[in-house]
This record gives sequence, structure tokens and C-alpha cells, in this order.
Amino acid sequence: MLVLAGTIGAGKTSLTKMLSDHLGTPAYYESVENNRILPLFYKDPKKYAFLLQIDFLNRRMDDIKKAWKNSESVLDRSIFEDSLLFHLNADLGRATKTEVGIYDSLLQNMMQEISTSEHSKNPDLLIHINISFETMLRRIQKRGRSFEQIDNDPDLYQYYRDLNNRYQKWYQEYDKSPKIQIDGDKFDFVENDGDKNKVIDMIDEKVEKLAI
Repeated sequence: MLVLAGTIGAGKTSLTKMLSDHLGTPAYYESVENNRILPLFYKDPKKYAFLLQIDFLNRRMDDIKKAWKNSESVLDRSIFEDSLLFHLNADLGRATKTEVGIYDSLLQNMMQEISTSEHSKNPDLLIHINISFETMLRRIQKRGRSFEQIDNDPDLYQYYRDLNNRYQKWYQEYDKSPKIQIDGDKFDFVENDGDKNKVIDMIDEKVEKLAI
């Protein structure tokens, strides 16, 4: 099981599809386009941060269970970075202490199930797409989701900056599986076929080394 990780606009969904097509394996995508809670969160983060994260957490656990039924699969975001997202919102005052306690307890129970089940559901490889804050902002603007735009909500600027910064520390501390970091500024694998092939080759090489 390959798991993608990265901030908003990093290219997780695009690379997930590329890897799924390349490997001929199923892909599992984060539910964003049809998520009814996500636009509500952007309108009122304090009211909906907890509900949104519980919904995402539930979906991610379900995806891991589905993915494990296949010998190989690709996930465009997983439960392993879920805490980063929620605790950023909590630190911004968007969740109560009670909500944080409930979330942490639920996540801990899920992680114990993942680690201690008969067949561990930890990834075979975590792929982190690292992009600069400037690239992040440019891609958010380009894809055009109205509720994500800084022009509509200037407070999102600091939220996005904090989120991007936290991914650096999160990746360094991640220890659930082997990992690889892709420079999303250097390799434009979405628009450039040469970069796409280089990134896939890097991942193939890493997977082959792990199989030895």
C-alpha cells in the first residue's frame, strides 16, 4: 500500500492517479468535491472543524480497510496525517478541549487497531510531496474552489502558511513506515511528462529497494 501525503495543492490526487495507472492498482481518493461539510467549515471553522475532522477520520479508516484487501493500492491521503490537520485547527481556537480529547481518544483507538491487527495496515511506503508556500498558494488559486480562496477570506493566508510549515516537522517525525519525499517545486509532475517519469522512477526505485 502506497500512501500520499502533503499540504493542500501539493498534487496528491494527481500523483495518486498516475501511480495507480502505472502500477495497475486501485486508488482511493480523499472525499473533497462531494463533501458537504467542507464548504461549511470554511464559512464557520469554529463550528465545523471537529465535525469535519471526524468525518475525514472515519472515511480514512474505511479507505485503509478497503485498501488492505488488495495486494497493492494507492491512497491520496491517509489517517497518518489526520492529527496534524485537526490539531492545527485546535491551536487556532477552532475546537474545544472536550472535542480535542474525544478526537485524540478515537484516533488512538484507530491507530492501535491498525498497528495490532493480524495484518498491519501501515503503508509499505509513504510518499510526501513537499512544496513551498508560494507554490501552494498558486495551486489553490489555480484550481479555483471558491471556499479555498484567500480573496474571499484573508484569514486563510495564515492558516495555509501554518499548515505548510507543520508538514515539514510531521514528515521528519513520521515513523510508521518507510518514506520518501518528492520536491514538488522541482518536479512539476502534473504539467511536465519528463518530471512525471522521473518521479515515478524515483518511487519505483524506492519500492524495489524495500522489496529486497
